[in-house]
Amino acid sequence: MTSRIIKIGIGSEQDVVAVRQRARQISALLGFGAQDQVRIATAVSELSRNAFTHISGGRAEFSFDDTATRPALVIRIRNAGGQAREKKSAAVPAFVPGDEFDAAILSARRLMDACDIVDEPNGATSITLRKNLPAGIKLSQPQLAELIGQLAASPIATTFSEVQLQNQELLATLAELRERQDDLVALTQELEDTNRGVVALYAEIEEKAERLRHADEMKSRFLSNTSHELRTPLSSIRALSRLLLDRIDGELTVEQEKQVQFIDQAAGDLSELVNDLLDLAKIESGKVEISNVDLSVNNLFSALRGMLRPLASNPAVELVIEDPAENLIIYSDEGKLAQILRNFVSNALKFTEYGEVRMRVTPDPAAATMTFTVADTGIGITPENLQFVFEEFSQIENPLQKKSKGTGLGLPLCRKLATLLGGRVELSSTVGAGSVFALILPLKNDERDRRAGPGRDRRNNENNNE
Repeated sequence: MTSRIIKIGIGSEQDVVAVRQRARQISALLGFGAQDQVRIATAVSELSRNAFTHISGGRAEFSFDDTATRPALVIRIRNAGGQAREKKSAAVPAFVPGDEFDAAILSARRLMDACDIVDEPNGATSITLRKNLPAGIKLSQPQLAELIGQLAASPIATTFSEVQLQNQELLATLAELRERQDDLVALTQELEDTNRGVVALYAEIEEKAERLRHADEMKSRFLSNTSHELRTPLSSIRALSRLLLDRIDGELTVEQEKQVQFIDQAAGDLSELVNDLLDLAKIESGKVEISNVDLSVNNLFSALRGMLRPLASNPAVELVIEDPAENLIIYSDEGKLAQILRNFVSNALKFTEYGEVRMRVTPDPAAATMTFTVADTGIGITPENLQFVFEEFSQIENPLQKKSKGTGLGLPLCRKLATLLGGRVELSSTVGAGSVFALILPLKNDERDRRAGPGRDRRNNENNNE
């Protein structure tokens, strides 16, 4: 229901002052705050002054509307229309875009919740302003009647009093603006200080990143140089031990043969470590070349069966290499693929006391991938240790670890090589039941015969080294 509160004619400057005063009084009685009272009074005053200046016979109507979801104060400013508007339009065009009217409308739309303009058939133009009441305020008809009575008893101040009041409002607004400006200056200063801190932090991070890059390069260079320097004497030691074991220089006693075998085995273990270090250094420095060829998985498994048989020295553990049911072809680097699978099997045999180690391959034509798995029935890996999977020089503490020699480089190398081949390595494990290492490769690696770039394999470690 829409109830009229008051109607005021606009025929003089004093009427414009009265409209502004009534707008402030009504908004105060309806529960609007001081700032909203100023906003409503300013919007109504500007439109009323424009109506008086450019159009004869205007009026302002104040109403209370509770038909919508939220009750509101509705103010309609309307000119008389007909001859009065036409006569005035001949001298000063009314409501033409670009004049004072446009500025008043723009101000009203910023200050009020709604501002609608309607040109009526009789030539009149009405402007309807709407300001929603503050949340939680409701007004019944008896309360509205009481409000109208209070408004009727309120006197109309003089123009001088209105000017004084406007000056007070202006001073209050200026004080508020000055306070906000001070807050803005303080905030700007704080932001500048923060920006300087951020810039300094970025500089420090960049400096540390440069140091890390330099340290990484030094590490790769050290590993590469050390590996090369150790290879020659190790090869000599192994060659000499082989000569002694082959009795080239005469027979050996049982004890001598035993000691030479220890020397040969230790040199072999150390040579394997040097090779792993050299491979890691090559990958880090970007010097690993990938040579992809169309290779038969069946032939690869046959070759691996002969190479891996000597590793299965424990009679309680059976090494099973399943031949594919069909002749499978994959386009990849044969040497790198065989190296990954050898490391998987060697790692599985170290940590399996009873049962079997089984290697198989499963093609997935839909995903254009091939999955190589090595499953064991060993000790497995606890969930809290999975975070260490495939971390360099990381080994899990367990009784078998003391019996098995290793540096923790085999599986990290597998992960890096798998990345270079365009694939990935996954691990699933159950404590006491064993582990399953999976190498997932694309059937066709599009990056042919490329040189691996440094840092390509530096990804978040999602796996762990047994």
